[in-house]
Amino acid sequence: MKFGGTSVEDAAAFERVAALVRGVRDSRPVVVVSAMSRFTDALLSAFERAAAGEGGGALAHLEEHFSRHTAALRTLLADLPKRQEAEAALSELEAVLSKAREEIGGAFADAAAGARPRPVLQDLVVSFGEQLSSWLLARVLDARGMRAKQVDSRRCVITDDEHGRATPLKEETDRHTRAQLEPLIEEGVVPVLGGFIASSAATGETTTLGRGGSDYTAGLVGAALRSQEIQIWTDVSGVLTADPRVVPHARTIPRLSYAEAAELAYFGAKVLHPKTILPAVVRNVPVRICNSRQPQSPDTVVYFDAEMTPRTVKAIAHKTGVHVVHITSARMLGAYGFLRVIFEIFDKHKTAVDIVTTSEVSVSLSLEDSAALDAIIEDLKHVAAVRVEPGCAIVCIVGEGLRSTPGIAGRVFSTVKDINVLLISQGASNINLTFVVEERHAAETVRRLHEAFFECATAELVAELGGGQ
Repeated sequence: MKFGGTSVEDAAAFERVAALVRGVRDSRPVVVVSAMSRFTDALLSAFERAAAGEGGGALAHLEEHFSRHTAALRTLLADLPKRQEAEAALSELEAVLSKAREEIGGAFADAAAGARPRPVLQDLVVSFGEQLSSWLLARVLDARGMRAKQVDSRRCVITDDEHGRATPLKEETDRHTRAQLEPLIEEGVVPVLGGFIASSAATGETTTLGRGGSDYTAGLVGAALRSQEIQIWTDVSGVLTADPRVVPHARTIPRLSYAEAAELAYFGAKVLHPKTILPAVVRNVPVRICNSRQPQSPDTVVYFDAEMTPRTVKAIAHKTGVHVVHITSARMLGAYGFLRVIFEIFDKHKTAVDIVTTSEVSVSLSLEDSAALDAIIEDLKHVAAVRVEPGCAIVCIVGEGLRSTPGIAGRVFSTVKDINVLLISQGASNINLTFVVEERHAAETVRRLHEAFFECATAELVAELGGGQ
């Protein structure tokens, strides 16, 4: 069971988590928890200030967040029949916070002095969000009648030493996870781990797994233990058919394949990070996305296998802030190596490309990360003419069997026939049809497609079923 930052943002949220864990304790749960909401951002901001020489002020900036932990525990333990137990727990938390202040302060001083590499120190500092939330949740579960123990996830998840976005080492992580957790599970203890953080196999230093890291931790731990399922508890009801900010009546998708979930996550659905899927897909462990604020609401289960829906399309994802780069070179007509030259330039600048379309003398591609775009354009100009279209959006139609179902593309493009489509990609995957429009048309495009494939389709299906009766 993995709980995100909004699921442990305050005392009421911790109470909900405790109730959810208590409800499945006969299934021997293992809990992974993120930092309290906003704390990781505060730690990163404070680290930047400290590295710039404002160490004292940076540490003071974190006091409100330390106080949030104390306030939450005080509220959660207020109803304990034995006042002494509550006071002892609060005293223990103060000792934990005091140690955290000391270690963070030392890291801040080292960063200001340049005594150790900044990425190493930054990973150490941001790890305290998960360290503190996992300690707090273990205490709360214990006070609610469940035997629980905080386990340092750095003893379970072992990685390379690429600080900030470390890659887990599968065999070492599996071995250490089982060694740390299986004895506790056998004793009936609920292990509570902080997500996102790990340790380097080479140096033992704290590392972090990057964006989506707590989900990744849950995937790794669930896979290592051959869990019945991995539950990702968040603040939305599963994976939806579209972004609810664009389509307010978007509905929960009951079942997705791993491939569909990965495509949706990559193209804008932020509920599930693609990396989370990787450890689970190897072991065929299902991943369930649930709403911690509304546990009775529908959820989505991600399985290894596929399931075609009556209308084929499962969801419509989109992402904005995309640039389209058009690369043209008549002198490359009939020449081999043109694509290699282009992608070597993107590789040199460590920039990922989303969509690629080609013709005999031109290549058009889209990218979300534009940090190195100016340098990329300069390099491309040596081999081709370059034109950039900013302000674009990718729209992605996802569903198993989409490629083999006649009429899908026709329905998509007839639905948006008065909206200019800048780029189209189909065939690279059996499960998506992807195209690019101007960003100002993105929301309207998604709304129209959702109506065509879900609202109208549902009405047609109901009519067919009614006719059959």
